Amino acid sequence: MTEEFINDILNRLMTGELSEYYVKNEDFMDFRRVLVKREDFKHFRGIGQRGGDVLYKYLEEPRS
Repeated sequence: MTEEFINDILNRLMTGELSEYYVKNEDFMDFRRVLVKREDFKHFRGIGQRGGDVLYKYLEEPRS
């Protein structure tokens, strides 16, 4: 996964074009590395799945 591709996914989650995005375990660290650099980082919720995969959703209110 490239940083450009990940930012595109995150932007689509933010705008509501995507309601959720499933990240495979092997891509998690690359995805997270890009995610934590964003100013709106706290608006994203990652829900752990069996096997280490994560389902990401965008929240209107930032998590604490």
